[in-house]
Amino acid sequence: MPELPEVETVRRGIESLVVGRTISSVFVGRERSVRRVGREAVIQGLTGTSLVSARRRGKYLICDLSSGDRMMVHLRMSGRVLIHTPEQPQPPHTHVVLTLEPDRRGARRNSAHEFRFVDPRTFGEVVVYDPMHEGDVLPELARLGVDPLVDQFDDAVVWSLLHPRKRAIKALLLDQHVIAGIGNIYADEILHRAGIKWNRLASSLSWERVIRLRQSISDVLSEAVAAGGSTLQDTQYVDVEGETGWFQLDHRVYGRGGLPCLTCGKTSITRVVTNGRSTCFCRICQR
Repeated sequence: MPELPEVETVRRGIESLVVGRTISSVFVGRERSVRRVGREAVIQGLTGTSLVSARRRGKYLICDLSSGDRMMVHLRMSGRVLIHTPEQPQPPHTHVVLTLEPDRRGARRNSAHEFRFVDPRTFGEVVVYDPMHEGDVLPELARLGVDPLVDQFDDAVVWSLLHPRKRAIKALLLDQHVIAGIGNIYADEILHRAGIKWNRLASSLSWERVIRLRQSISDVLSEAVAAGGSTLQDTQYVDVEGETGWFQLDHRVYGRGGLPCLTCGKTSITRVVTNGRSTCFCRICQR
């Protein structure tokens, strides 16, 4: 599943190539991709309007529309947003297409393009809604925790989020109601950089260790965004122009079970599976 760095990369692509352009027509092929509000609501809500902003909250893309409505896009397991010209063949599983009129704000925007929502597994979705009814249509947004790149995220905030809780630190990092946007890839990388074992209780962390963890969260996520996210062999993730990310080349532990630790060089990366989810860590670097 795309995590915060991948979704932020897509957001930036939408902001650069889509915001301000009029949507002249909308195609919805697979009803499941618009299941929250239905085909007609998406077509009528988007046709003739334009995006005035592209925001992100955790793993959710939220675009404000010139009509006053909003569009939410969630990629979930295999969703992609591609901004291509109509001449480029549509990939299989293209379920929603917004035709964008050209404008003069840059060479890449002066011809017609299509905003394509592609989703082989159809867990993702596109929602158009009145923000006055956001609590009814998208109640999960109000339950999201702190976003490390959007909200205030200092040492005191992280201490207040983690220290009172007697839960394993990785489970808390993955809890979207605590910190929004971190998934399995970046939880492993963050904990390795911070030198914290995945199953250590959050309440046992010292103030100094919490500071180190907060810095690790900020650094890993920022570096991953700068690299365009992580594209793995078993995922569909690419940016809006179809380019892969590069942060996977900097992974220290994720997906490296059995390989030498690149940090200490003294042992191999251990991989364990709990509740169907894998965790990779170094027994020497993380205590």
